[in-house]
Amino acid sequence: MILTRGARATGAVLCAVLALIVAGWLVRDVRAADDIGLLWRYWAGYYDPRLPLLPTTSAYDVVLLVVYLSAAVASLRSSVAATALVATGVVTIVLRLPGLWNIGESRTNARFTDDLRTRALLCAFVALAAGIAMITTAGAGRRAARDFSERLPARPGQGAGLIAFLCLGAAGAIVIAWEIRQATQISAIYPDWFVGGDRVVQGLIDPPPGWFSAVLALLCLFAAVSALVRAVHARPFGLIAAALLLFGGVLGVARTVHYELLNRFGDLSVETQLIVVTGFFEVLAGAVVLLALALPGPDEPPALPDQGYGQGYGHPQPGVYGPPPPSQPPPGW
Repeated sequence: MILTRGARATGAVLCAVLALIVAGWLVRDVRAADDIGLLWRYWAGYYDPRLPLLPTTSAYDVVLLVVYLSAAVASLRSSVAATALVATGVVTIVLRLPGLWNIGESRTNARFTDDLRTRALLCAFVALAAGIAMITTAGAGRRAARDFSERLPARPGQGAGLIAFLCLGAAGAIVIAWEIRQATQISAIYPDWFVGGDRVVQGLIDPPPGWFSAVLALLCLFAAVSALVRAVHARPFGLIAAALLLFGGVLGVARTVHYELLNRFGDLSVETQLIVVTGFFEVLAGAVVLLALALPGPDEPPALPDQGYGQGYGHPQPGVYGPPPPSQPPPGW
């Protein structure tokens, strides 16, 4: 199915609204930190940054900004506009939903001003509404292809689908394994780690760390299975999952390099070694999936609509007009 022109424009506008919201919060944090390098050190998880004001965002908001801009372009120009809008809307909803019960909590009073919290809550409602509207637009604005000149939504190629399945499936399993380990390590505060609480520090507009990890794991596994069966929605969901994986891996590699863990890799504990290896694997897996799914698979011809002949162009129903004449008519034909 293909999106109508009005649906494409509506989807692009919704993506632009979400991009403006995220960009506004990122600009606020850069200005509040007085130094973008200091903000990056905070995002990367270094131990030493001391910011004048706490950031409201995380590094993953940079990824979401890129996702929204890419989805806006895809909505206007790509054959997978409908599935791109659905994927972007779903990711927006699940990542912004925890803000409804976290932003207004009294524990945020000491970290952020009332005006900032009010604006964050309004932005959360707008983001959720935009996410729902994107899914609705993608569903209501579809139409069938009219002729051969209109490209159908491109599926991933067979090789690309297999590569995405292996990389994203392995990445999703690794994220789940680390979350299980996290649950055993911080069992006393794990509810706060997952849904938010006083004992977990997070950006004002962002979900709790455990919630984000669960979303990332499910997104990777869903995209992996979709890529294996070469579903149309595998490309947008897979590209978003790969972008989040790649950026998370970059943060892990940055910490590894900053604390010179590779120089003393043999002296580290097994768990720390696995953490280091996980960062490099996420970078590799994310980059490979992005390259594999960025290009569509081979084009498929559109299904031709019924023009009154029963089965499409040149294929009348048997018995309606009789059989076609033979190539060599017999005598007396």
